[in-house]
Amino acid sequence: MSDKIELLASLKIKKCDELYKIVDLLNRTLKSDDLMFGLALDPDDREKMVFTIYRT
Repeated sequence: MSDKIELLASLKIKKCDELYKIVDLLNRTLKSDDLMFGLALDPDDREKMVFTIYRT
């Protein structure tokens, strides 16, 4: 396995309080497929979130 993390896609979406549950489920389910998911508040617009998909 490579130590490099590759950014596959990133998307800004409207802030949703429970989206972290989906991200957690995706991370637990697809970890063995070398996929990782991230979620962060958009630093420029606190009403939006950034959802990101990585290959590990």
